Amino acid sequence: RVPGGGPGDLLRSQIEAARRARGNIRRYCTSNGLNRLGTLTYAGAGNHDPVLLREHLGVFFRRLRRATGDKAFPYAWVPEWHKTDHGLHAHFAVGKFIARRHIVEAWGHGYVHIKLLGDLPVGSGKLAEARRAGRYLSKYAGKDFDHEHMPGLHRYEVAQGFEPKAVRVTGRHLGEVLGRAAALMGSDAAYVWQSQVSEGWKGPPAVWASWD
Repeated sequence: RVPGGGPGDLLRSQIEAARRARGNIRRYCTSNGLNRLGTLTYAGAGNHDPVLLREHLGVFFRRLRRATGDKAFPYAWVPEWHKTDHGLHAHFAVGKFIARRHIVEAWGHGYVHIKLLGDLPVGSGKLAEARRAGRYLSKYAGKDFDHEHMPGLHRYEVAQGFEPKAVRVTGRHLGEVLGRAAALMGSDAAYVWQSQVSEGWKGPPAVWASWD
């Protein structure tokens, strides 16, 4: 809750937290090429304890690291509540092939599903796959359930040490800058906003570009 704020302030802070989480996950997945999606589900009556879920996932990724050569690798995961009363499950993304048997053995609490994102237009590469994985995970991170069910816990978790780094792009004019950024991103920007066409803009000239 925002100190001294009312319900409206709390709602706005939740919306902003969800927006930041979605953006962070998309950037992390894209920059690390996380193009394989998995789901970890509990057997039996399920698990309704979000802290226990995090403990289980910590063990899960440590086991995967040992099973794949004991070298750190980037990953991201988000929790989701079942629509039924089965409790929690987790969605995760990695950027390399991991044998299904390793995933099953590392989880050990129920069921697993893993797939490479391949249902994309012909010619799409790993970058496009990772973007889709980021969008997939980010929609769960954007859900406003953790304040109700998991107060004080993060909406998502990622492997440390693989955070995206800022890249400076320069040019003689806007078209050149956007062209160089598009070359880095692998496609043209899906959306470009310019302050010069924004009525009532009071700040210095600004441009915002985003990629799907």
